Amino acid sequence: MSILRAENLSLVYGKGTPFEKKAVDNVSFEINKGEVIGIIGHTGSGKSSLVQMLNGLFKPSSGTVYFDGTDIFANPKELRKLRFNIGLVFQYPENQLFEDTVAKDIAFGPKNMGLSQEEIDERVLRAANFAGLKKELLERSPFDLSGGEKRRAAIAGVIAMEPEVLILDEPTAGLDPVGKDVLLSQIEAYHKESGNTVLLVSHNMEDIARISDRVLVMNDSHLIMLDTPENVFSRVEELKSIGLRIPEITEITIKLKEAGVPLRDGILTVEQAFTEICRLLGKGER
Repeated sequence: MSILRAENLSLVYGKGTPFEKKAVDNVSFEINKGEVIGIIGHTGSGKSSLVQMLNGLFKPSSGTVYFDGTDIFANPKELRKLRFNIGLVFQYPENQLFEDTVAKDIAFGPKNMGLSQEEIDERVLRAANFAGLKKELLERSPFDLSGGEKRRAAIAGVIAMEPEVLILDEPTAGLDPVGKDVLLSQIEAYHKESGNTVLLVSHNMEDIARISDRVLVMNDSHLIMLDTPENVFSRVEELKSIGLRIPEITEITIKLKEAGVPLRDGILTVEQAFTEICRLLGKGER
């Protein structure tokens, strides 16, 4: 069942000026309820502009976005309410923390939804749990947290609004490998427990391969692929031609196959590679 549909979306910056630039050009697609969609593309391909149209932050120059079958721009007065249903986490969201405590920061969205204090408190605890924040951190200043904890606190602030669609723009950017893995695991756990739709914008192909049901590929303002990770990352030369790479473990397994090792196609994660090597060695999956 479709929850988001983009129909012939285009976005032009500086229209009619010498600096006119088409950020998104005639893009159409559908996203189903409960899906995890990875969005990839080189810098300037239109990824961020696209997702900011999906929650009504940018109005398209032409085309339409439908949420649950309704044109989101049909009634401008409803856009504020829409953003509670389609939550957008910007890149480096921790820069937007501003309250005295982590709990108050997480509560900011629910408070603006007009919820009761009891419901706000419940949502703060649920969101903190989803984001992997310990309860004892909630009364601390957000500025006393580690980099990874700040990121999770900012994400919890969006999760607390309980959006039907959660959009994350480069959520692991700038984190160390441990922090990156922890955050991605929390996103996976959130999706599994909530069943909500998640859109993940990332330059990290390993993250995209690990978490996505389908991958949307942007290039030079156009949508050029929307398919399963296995099918997208099998188009190696096409991806390389637009400045993208495939997951490192996929490159390694392709080279092993070329050297005569009978590995199966479509290996995208280290876990899949480990299982396949165990199979070949006759040891089964551990």
